[in-house]
Amino acid sequence: MSTALPKTAVAKAAFEAYVNDDRAAIERLIAEDFSFTSPLDNGIGRETYFAHCWPNHETIAAFHFVRAVETGDEVIVTYEGETYDGRRFRNTEVLTVRDGAVHAVEVYFGWSLPHEAAPGGFTGP
Repeated sequence: MSTALPKTAVAKAAFEAYVNDDRAAIERLIAEDFSFTSPLDNGIGRETYFAHCWPNHETIAAFHFVRAVETGDEVIVTYEGETYDGRRFRNTEVLTVRDGAVHAVEVYFGWSLPHEAAPGGFTGP
């Protein structure tokens, strides 16, 4: 019998690490072969993700999950986020979860095709 967390629990734990300022937790949850794609990031790896995206945890006050649907190795999550300055936003993400770790994330909040970022790069500051 497997003791691994359900894929949806792994996905939600990654979001909770942001809210809880828990770098150690997110480090354990993000796979070595991790890839992150959003309207501003095009397939960035683990090291670039931590350098470029993790600092945003300082602005995140809460995530409220609207839906979390598990299908195969993917968890599709829609959430409403809140920042400490009162801004709210709604995103949908597709997380690929295998062996208790997040291997890939696709964030959907309105990107253009073709992607504005070069492969492996990102746009903005």
